[in-house]
Amino acid sequence: MPAALVYDARDPFAVRVRFGDGGEDEFDRGTDDVALQGPAFGEDVPDEDGGVEWLLSRDLLRAGLTSPAGEGDVRLWPARGGLDVLFLQLRAPSGEALFELSAAVVGDFLRESEQLVAVGHESEALQVDDELSALLQGGSDPSGH
Repeated sequence: MPAALVYDARDPFAVRVRFGDGGEDEFDRGTDDVALQGPAFGEDVPDEDGGVEWLLSRDLLRAGLTSPAGEGDVRLWPARGGLDVLFLQLRAPSGEALFELSAAVVGDFLRESEQLVAVGHESEALQVDDELSALLQGGSDPSGH
């Protein structure tokens, strides 16, 4: 099953993982976005349009490259024996799925995302004051989220 990893610097702590038909083409990529296609295999987690998107922590994805990470609905762990495999287990009320991702692709993706927002500088990329001001004034989220 195809998967696309998407990072948007306007949401610096998050990585979107898109499984299914849509892939990279469904995302509007600006200069603050990174999107990479990579292989994933496992159970299908369908919705009406044939794909599904999960929101993961960038830190969780990074931690899962070297050791087991996560608890609850999202868990990641590297394969043993130096294989280029990162396991991603997702659980939802509708079921669960286990995917195999290329650890090299995920590592490359994270390095590209870190060129947009360096590790430890995510809070600086957020425009919390602008968003809070807009919300208090009854407006919408200025970032478009």
